[in-house]
Amino acid sequence: MFYEGNKLKEVFLKAKKERFGIIASNVVFDSQIRGIVQGYESQRSDGLLQMSSGAVKYAAGDTKNMKVGAQVISSLVKTISSQYNNSGVGLHIDHATPNYLDFIIYCVENNLVSSVMIDASKEDFEENIRISSEVVKVAHKHNVLVEGEIGYIKGTEDEIVSDTELYTQPDEALEYVKKTNVDLFAASVGTNHGVTKGAKVSLKLDLIKKIDQLLINNNVERGIVLHGASGLTAKQQTDAIKNGVVKINKDTRYQMEFAEATQAYWEKEKDAVVRPSNITEDEYTKDKSRFDPRKWIIHSEKAMQEAVENLVKISGSVGKSITLK
Repeated sequence: MFYEGNKLKEVFLKAKKERFGIIASNVVFDSQIRGIVQGYESQRSDGLLQMSSGAVKYAAGDTKNMKVGAQVISSLVKTISSQYNNSGVGLHIDHATPNYLDFIIYCVENNLVSSVMIDASKEDFEENIRISSEVVKVAHKHNVLVEGEIGYIKGTEDEIVSDTELYTQPDEALEYVKKTNVDLFAASVGTNHGVTKGAKVSLKLDLIKKIDQLLINNNVERGIVLHGASGLTAKQQTDAIKNGVVKINKDTRYQMEFAEATQAYWEKEKDAVVRPSNITEDEYTKDKSRFDPRKWIIHSEKAMQEAVENLVKISGSVGKSITLK
C-alpha cells in the first residue's frame, strides 16, 4: 500500500524506537518500481521510494518536464504498491536543491509525495536554516515529511556533485533541527555517493552516535539518514543503525544489479538478435521469444527484488511493517 506522510512518520518512529533501518530506494522507471516494491512485500518490510530531479526529467521524456515526470512516477508507485497489504511504501523527493523549490511545492500541494528532502547544504548555515524552515512550513501543512541536511557528501549522485567532504558538526545538527523542525536529518559521516567499497569508507560511527545522543538529550530526537550507502558492508550498516540511523539510501546498488542481470542475459542469448558467424544470412532468423523486452527485463527486475530482500534483512526491517500490527 501507499503511505501518506502521517503513516510514513509512524514507520520511522517505529524504526527509531526498535533500532532497525528503512531502506530508501531511488527509482526512475516501472521495472525498478515493480522489482523493489515486490522485494519489500516479500519480506513484509516497509520502504521508501525516492525520485531525484534527474529521474523526473527522464520520466517525462524529451520535454524533461519535471511536473509531468513526477506525476508519472507517483502514479506508478501508488498503483503498483496498492496491490500489496503486508508492506507499505512512501514516495520521497531526494536531494532537491533550493533552485527546485517551486517543484517541491508543486509535488507537495498536488499530493504526489509523502516526504521531501530539501538539500540546501551548499548554502551558508543560516541560509540553509531559513530555506529548510520554509519548506517545513509548507510541507507540514499538507501532511508531508521533510528531510534536511548539513555537511557535504563526496561523490556524484544524479545531479548532486561534490568534490569535497564536510563532516556534520553535532552542535550545528542540534541547532538546525531545533530551528527548522525537520522530521529526518541527513548527516555527512564519511559515506560517498556513487560506486564505492565499504572497506575504503571511513564511516564515523562515533559522530553518528554523538549527533543522535545530543538530539535525544535536548528532546528533539530525529531519525538520522545515511546517504551514499550503496557500497557499505553489512556490518557498517547495522552499526550505523545501532547508533541512530533509521533511513539508508540506495541507488547505485540497483543500477549495478540491473546492468549485471541484463548483461548476463545478453551474453548468453545474444544470438537472438545477432547472427552467429557460423550461420549464413539465409539460415538466420531473429528469435522474438528471447528478444521481447518482457523476456529479459524480468531478469533485471528480479535482480533488484533480490537486492532489496537482502538489504532489508541487513537493516533488520523484515516482518516489521506497520501493516502487521
